[in-house]
Amino acid sequence: MGPSSSLRSYAAAFFFVMLFIASTGPYHMKMVAAQGRKTCEQHGVPGKCTVLTLVPESVSASSRKKSPKGLFVVAMKLLQTLGTSRLLHRAAGRRFFSASTEEYAKRNYADNEAEYNTVISSITAQRRHYLLRDVYDDMVLDGVKPERDTFHSLILGTMKGARLQDALFFRDEMKSMGLVPDVGLYNFLISTCGKCKNSDQAIRVLEEMKKFGVKPSGQTYVCLLNACAAEGRLDRVYAIVRDMTAAAVGLNKFCYAGLISAHKNQRPLADDVASKIIELVEQSKSWSEVEAPGDIHPRFMTISSDEELYNMPTAEYIHRRGMLNLQLTVYHVAFHAFADMKNVEAIDMLLTILEKDGKTPDVYILMQLMRCYLHSGDLDRGLKIFDDYMKSGRACVIELFVVLIEGSMVGYTTRGMQIAQDTLLAFNNRNFTMSVKMGSDLLLAAAGEKTGVYTVANMIWDMMIGKEVTPSFRAVEAYYKGLLARDVPKEDPRLMQVAKILNDATKRFPRITPRPAE
Repeated sequence: MGPSSSLRSYAAAFFFVMLFIASTGPYHMKMVAAQGRKTCEQHGVPGKCTVLTLVPESVSASSRKKSPKGLFVVAMKLLQTLGTSRLLHRAAGRRFFSASTEEYAKRNYADNEAEYNTVISSITAQRRHYLLRDVYDDMVLDGVKPERDTFHSLILGTMKGARLQDALFFRDEMKSMGLVPDVGLYNFLISTCGKCKNSDQAIRVLEEMKKFGVKPSGQTYVCLLNACAAEGRLDRVYAIVRDMTAAAVGLNKFCYAGLISAHKNQRPLADDVASKIIELVEQSKSWSEVEAPGDIHPRFMTISSDEELYNMPTAEYIHRRGMLNLQLTVYHVAFHAFADMKNVEAIDMLLTILEKDGKTPDVYILMQLMRCYLHSGDLDRGLKIFDDYMKSGRACVIELFVVLIEGSMVGYTTRGMQIAQDTLLAFNNRNFTMSVKMGSDLLLAAAGEKTGVYTVANMIWDMMIGKEVTPSFRAVEAYYKGLLARDVPKEDPRLMQVAKILNDATKRFPRITPRPAE
């Protein structure tokens, strides 16, 4: 399929500038055959490839006087401007005609809008949100026109990946094709602003909605409230609450959760922040529904959730069975806030309020209790919560093991490291597998141990490599530095394996600082 009309206009401008430069004399066009196989293989083309380049010629003083220098400078400026366009490079910069139709069909992963939508959903599910822009470029290059559902999927993916610039790009592309974003799509944009802690942009999105005649809904204002709360903008949060109250719209549990987050994220923290949070928890017991959730198409809500839309700390656990009691959303945010603040007194008071209401802490609340006690140095209480849960006969949850291991390593005390080591053995005996994020976080924490024999870090490394899970570069680098600090022999298998992973990473990503030679 041919390029779109915009690509044709770019290509036309490109070649007109080329023709003008060639006619002025200082440069001429030349077809250069790239003999290196490596250059061609970077673009998926075997053998030789042909690249259109400009080759400068030596120009005498007399010819410089005759050439229209002003027009030449303007032409070169225009060429530089066009040269920064990704679409221009794809449309006119490099075109390979050596691939046959059958070979191109094998390399092409989508041919129509439905197939591209499937690819977008798959990339979003794999959390490879950085590829969405490339998929869109391929879609345009193939001459497939994106429709409204495609833009919804693209912006939903950028929201999940907190990629604000990509979200705004897709919004602009959507408007350039004559499609006005609807309320649901604007809600995704505001939520993305909240994930990136950019409340100013969230306000601008709301103003844009009003400018285009799109009426904000109750769900929109809840998204905006939580976006401002993520940045700790209490003034804006309470202004939104006043507007909602004036419009006779009640506050639901996500509004109270946003108010709690705003108090927790405010810098500097107020002296009475704990009492304010507990007061909001008490007030939330009479919360009411804001509006029936009808702004977003049900098809998109099946791959998202209200917790993710409103940037709740429980968003990553919402699809985990047995993890959350959805009626305790306000309690979840409050317990998470006190755990972040390491306020043992306040979290104990909140636990008493929860029990007085006749409710039992769910797994997420137990995680926050353990996190608060362990990070405050109270190993006994954190370990007791874990042991009581394991003896209760309830389903084993891998996150409880991870919280106990990570919290026990705080301060790198002898007893704490022994608890972490015992918990790792129990973890391994149950044949659990660490995800990349879990393992990388634990390895990064264990690698900070300055003294000792590095037992916990070595155990985490062996468990991950044994399951063929490679930690993140940052965690591997920290572990490598810890090994070097202990004068490990160069022939040590772990040291050699870590060095190989780091060297491979520096070859793939040259901007990374190379490792010292072994």
